[in-house]
Amino acid sequence: MAHATFELIQALRETACRLRKSANYSWGHHGACNCGNLLQVVTKMDEGQIRRYAQESVGEWTELAQEFCTNTGAPVSLIISQLEKIGLTPTDIHHVEYLTDKEVLNQLPGGFRWLKRNKKEDAIAYFETFANVLEEKLLQQIDIDITSITSPSAALA
Repeated sequence: MAHATFELIQALRETACRLRKSANYSWGHHGACNCGNLLQVVTKMDEGQIRRYAQESVGEWTELAQEFCTNTGAPVSLIISQLEKIGLTPTDIHHVEYLTDKEVLNQLPGGFRWLKRNKKEDAIAYFETFANVLEEKLLQQIDIDITSITSPSAALA
């Protein structure tokens, strides 16, 4: 599962919002598919720019992520590194493209179901649920010592 970061949660929510507000969605298009739409948010590139970068290599995002090497300097590596920087792994990229992470699917509103990778509404549900799952993980990592905040002696120190 991805590393829960504020940046990733925000990017997932913004991607869902953009899709809901009629952003171009086309699963067969590197710049407008599930990963392409997420990349538009993360990199601030448009779908055409992303497509050009992706077409310099061969394959879908899942294959590009598996072949990614930080030492190659290939343009597509710049895009993949942006996803990794905010918390995604190559496995997560595969799951985003195919909407298949069972931990996310188990938390879908209405319960577990398989989603269709080329259905915009399913991509929106996946992005929103993925953000919720990561947000819950992030909240579990926060440890606040309430006694130090509410203790009268702490206020005097």
